[in-house]
Amino acid sequence: MILQALTSYYNRTAQGGGDIAAPGFQKQQIPFLIVLTREGRFLDLQDTRSPEGKKKVGRTFIVPKAIKKTSGIAANLFWDTPAYVLGRPKPDQNDAPEKAEKQRRAFLDRMKEIFPNPNANVAVSAIFGFLEGNDFQTLLNHPSWKEIEEKGLVLGFKLDTDNCLVCERQDIVNALAGTKPSTKGNGICLVDGEVDVPVRLHTAIKGVWGAQTSGANIVSFNLKAFTSFNKKQGLNAPVGQRAEFAYTTALNNLLQKGSRQRLQVGDASTVFWAEKKHVMEDVFADIFGEPVKDNPVQDYKSLVAVFRAPETGSRPELEPNTRFFVLGLAPNAARIAVRFWYDGTVKEVAAHIYQHFEDCSIVHGPNQPETLSLFRMLVSTALQGKSENIQPNLAGDFMRSILAGTPYPQTLLAAAIRRLRAEHEVTYPRVALIKAVLVRESKYYNKDHREVDMALDKTNGNIGYRLGRLFAALEKIQEEANPGINATIRDRFYGAASSTPVAAFSRLMKLKNHHISKLDNRGRAVNLERVVGEIVDGIDEFPTYLSLGDQGRFAVGYYHQRQEFFTKKDEQQL
Repeated sequence: MILQALTSYYNRTAQGGGDIAAPGFQKQQIPFLIVLTREGRFLDLQDTRSPEGKKKVGRTFIVPKAIKKTSGIAANLFWDTPAYVLGRPKPDQNDAPEKAEKQRRAFLDRMKEIFPNPNANVAVSAIFGFLEGNDFQTLLNHPSWKEIEEKGLVLGFKLDTDNCLVCERQDIVNALAGTKPSTKGNGICLVDGEVDVPVRLHTAIKGVWGAQTSGANIVSFNLKAFTSFNKKQGLNAPVGQRAEFAYTTALNNLLQKGSRQRLQVGDASTVFWAEKKHVMEDVFADIFGEPVKDNPVQDYKSLVAVFRAPETGSRPELEPNTRFFVLGLAPNAARIAVRFWYDGTVKEVAAHIYQHFEDCSIVHGPNQPETLSLFRMLVSTALQGKSENIQPNLAGDFMRSILAGTPYPQTLLAAAIRRLRAEHEVTYPRVALIKAVLVRESKYYNKDHREVDMALDKTNGNIGYRLGRLFAALEKIQEEANPGINATIRDRFYGAASSTPVAAFSRLMKLKNHHISKLDNRGRAVNLERVVGEIVDGIDEFPTYLSLGDQGRFAVGYYHQRQEFFTKKDEQQL
């Protein structure tokens, strides 16, 4: 299903004239170009790189598709590393000289295989003249050569009279198109059901965060335990040449740097596309990403609502029944693991995303964003707020729940509560996350739990929620009794109060009496006592412990009550 959808996306993009490589070609960064005269004389070494952050990134060209390189020697056509192009290996490779000479011969043999009469083409003749002349001293004296050789940077060729690479010349492209392998197949492709030649080794997928820079495989059989009926590697799940090229090219295109159709969700590199061109492809990443700096108050809920259905105001041209796909990939050594896969319509996706925003909505400060990005919510559950500390699988499970409209994982609730207890920081993203988990669970399972609202709910009788409110009130009393205090009861008692209330609140209530007695404003003391009295009204005894769900309600109650105190302060100058 995934490969079929990717193959269809490639065909759609190619037929629509989109920016994607034709069969037999691929996009490739070529940092340096060897510029030759038509007679094969070296002129210059052209640096195509441009700064991106702290690195320099080479310009991307359309080149003949790379050969799958394993432990043997296999040369690419018209482009490769210095070892293949000039027989110059990296200086730190011991066995390099002999191997590099074989690689150089393989590079020439590959060109001869396609162009047995090099002199028939001026560009090919120039390259052969330069390489077989074996006089590279001028090139090796170039100031950039040392860096190229040490890093093994990829080289390409260009004639001084051209504005493109040799492999991009139309006569070369036409010649390569005439050398395509025979389409007469000997097997049935599992992707399109057509007769085709099965591919033994699939093209590597690049751009998955955390995977090998050389790429990793999404379809791979490299151990005997994975095979059957004496089939070798990819022949165990036969994918034809056409489908293999289409799905790998489409996926590499979606994952490439700067793609508008990719999104990083925790450790999952996420790509998305529609069965036909749709505006949802342009805004999906923005919906889940960080707010735009120029427009931090962008109303994403309203934006999503546009896609939902005609009856909610969707314009007919948005076609809400268009199929929409989301694929999350994570690194797994030399392979890629599918973290999640979603196949639905634009209408369904929009409805589920809208519901996600609704479930996460909670009162917040005036300078905080209306909607939170997935990144902000996930890092709020991680140690030191670092993305690399997000629990494995958590991001994928979270994203899957959002897209499918199912309950959020309990591991998300546990992770948020664990961070709260460890850091004693009841922040907007954490509480929004906890509130969303509780609300979604209550709706989906129809549990006999009252949903937590987005703002203070004085009628909510849940013991966890009320104790959270009480804890916030006791902290407020302490703060007013000791203005400028560095550490409050939250720093010492939050963990115990939210999990084993009976062990904490008996002492906290005694402390409350002490703090109240220190208030000079007796009217204020009476008001705070009244707040505490309203909260504890009907609580005969503090529970021994709170369940995980009630610990979440404790956090939400605490947050709501704190926000209420601040709101009253602004509005009523308490």
